[in-house]
Amino acid sequence: QVQLVESGGGLVQPGGSLRLSCAASGSIFNINAMGWYRQAPGKERELVATITHGRTTTYAESVKGRFTISRDNAKNTVFLQMNSLKPEDTAVYYCSLVMAPYTYWGQGTQVTVSS
Repeated sequence: QVQLVESGGGLVQPGGSLRLSCAASGSIFNINAMGWYRQAPGKERELVATITHGRTTTYAESVKGRFTISRDNAKNTVFLQMNSLKPEDTAVYYCSLVMAPYTYWGQGTQVTVSS
């Protein structure tokens, strides 16, 4: 059993910043990657950023240069620093953890960018 607990979401004005955190616990071994996805109302869930155990990163084009993903392998925690936030970044953000062949998901944290 794997649990992912996200924190750090909230309401922020356009141009502002937020930092999301996701801590994994439970039967964790050989993590392949951790990451963040998001789902806006009426849209499908989409990749935001991922980071492998070796810290190779992948970003959606829409967030490159604004968001930074990082991880603390010792604490099984992944972070998402979000800067220069835009209204179109509003969504529920989900943490993911891949231990092949399985992917685990957090419950999600709401991020709302609005003036």
